[in-house]
Amino acid sequence: MDIRILSYFVTIAEELNITKAAEKLYMSQPPLSSQIKKLEDELDTTLFIRGKRHLQLTESGKLLYRHAKEILALVNKTTEEIRAMNKGMFGKISLGLVEGSAPNIAAMWIESFVKKHDNIEFNIVDGNSDELIQKLRSGLIDLAVVTSPCDNTLLNSFKVGQEKMTAFMSNDHPLASLPGNTIDLSLLKNEPLIIPSRLSMNTMITKWFKEINSEPRIICRMDNYLDVAALSGRNIGISLFPKTSYILNQHMVAKEVVNPERYVEYLFVWLKNKPLSLLNEAFIDHVKLSIKEENKSDSN
Repeated sequence: MDIRILSYFVTIAEELNITKAAEKLYMSQPPLSSQIKKLEDELDTTLFIRGKRHLQLTESGKLLYRHAKEILALVNKTTEEIRAMNKGMFGKISLGLVEGSAPNIAAMWIESFVKKHDNIEFNIVDGNSDELIQKLRSGLIDLAVVTSPCDNTLLNSFKVGQEKMTAFMSNDHPLASLPGNTIDLSLLKNEPLIIPSRLSMNTMITKWFKEINSEPRIICRMDNYLDVAALSGRNIGISLFPKTSYILNQHMVAKEVVNPERYVEYLFVWLKNKPLSLLNEAFIDHVKLSIKEENKSDSN
């Protein structure tokens, strides 16, 4: 059982189709099938249940897939580290960024990192927090900035910023005429609300209202922050979103939620128990140092 055979197996396990896997590996189907048959003989087990159109992993196949992914990841990480020792830092960082302040926060890290390492390429992926976490789990990205809370049993995380939660409402709404740029959460009792669709955000907002002995009256949940203005501007409801969701709009007013102030935290995350490349580890260290220096500067 060598690395090449394991990579063949992983490709088939992900495609669940010999023909598609062979095309992806740029080889013909018969020798690929033969290699997998030899692997099954070597392990004295059946890895796939053969159907008419698709394959299905057996329990043995599922176990081998999990470990094969880890082995291949470790091999790639080792290869990258050895090359990096000889040639300096290089490669690609796949980074997911949630809507809101995350792109602005990350821009500072990326700017300072590429100044130190000019052979680095970034692949930036946008999405809501749940989408980015799923992309982490599927291996499409290695690192991400999401909004709290997150599953600490699944993810390593540290705080990289926070942002005030804000109520967006139509100019025609009675609360829009109140003086100042803030609004008490208590004034939002019984108001129709538009909130982020993410379950953890729903839970957090519900908790806020329980603190004032109330329940949020939710009429709409949405993924895309850019759609907030379209609904709030037409007086459909008041939107509760991070402050940077606001797009300058003459039909809408934005008021920060207070008493007390409400925040959403931004977290830098990556999967637990998954080997990272030397490059990704270097970028994580760079981000941590940047946050530390920023906090030190703020305290002064």
